[in-house]
Amino acid sequence: MYAFSYQRPKTLAEAANALKAEDAKLLGGGQTLLPTLKQRLARPSDLIDLSAIPDLKGVREVAGGLEIGAFTRHAEVGQSEVVRRVIPALAGLAGNIGDRQVRHMGTLGGSIANADPAADYPAAVVALKTVVVTDRREIPGDDFFTGMFETALQPDEIVTAVRFTKPDQAGYAKFRNPASRYAVVGVFVAKFGAEVRVAVTGAGPSVFRADALEAALAADFRAEALDGVAVDADGLNADIHASAEYRAHLVTVMAKRAMGTLE
Repeated sequence: MYAFSYQRPKTLAEAANALKAEDAKLLGGGQTLLPTLKQRLARPSDLIDLSAIPDLKGVREVAGGLEIGAFTRHAEVGQSEVVRRVIPALAGLAGNIGDRQVRHMGTLGGSIANADPAADYPAAVVALKTVVVTDRREIPGDDFFTGMFETALQPDEIVTAVRFTKPDQAGYAKFRNPASRYAVVGVFVAKFGAEVRVAVTGAGPSVFRADALEAALAADFRAEALDGVAVDADGLNADIHASAEYRAHLVTVMAKRAMGTLE
């Protein structure tokens, strides 16, 4: 690692002030940032550890759904009785992120701020009509992810919480990389009255909604309604793990599996 100044503020105001330093970086669970620092691929002037700020932690049931603090770890979300009761599909998603070590260190806010194209949480953020709360504004989940590793956040903006809307039914399924457990393709299906939202992670440069699958399920909310519905491979990711065509095929397959997990 290169030398940097380490800070561990105890309030959000202190963190915001520390972030004003040139090339300062926020540290959440560190699952991406710390390996990056070890490989000397980043050289922040200051590393601001958010772990001592209580206002960024915890799960709260609110009118219409859940509010989860940005520093809440994946394991806490997956094991939360409140999450399991209000949005069980979200608990299932969190409980299957990475391995046990990742789940006990990684955080919700860190995951979505990093915007890895193969991360699980972006699918839930888009499917569940969320609002991403920061230290200065509220950003609709549909507008939060803007590209590969890119979000609507300003460089000195801090995610404080995410508000998830409770669906009538929801389910999530992913085809995971056997080593990293990242989503080669992950699909989150959520139903709100007559509206159906299908969010896809892992398949493209950024999370996206699958319009054809949404239309099919809005007309007939059964897994069988997706038979024969194809997803265009144009623009999807292609790498050593899967071709674009294979990922396109997996989107429909994972959507059908997500329908089998509805709660």
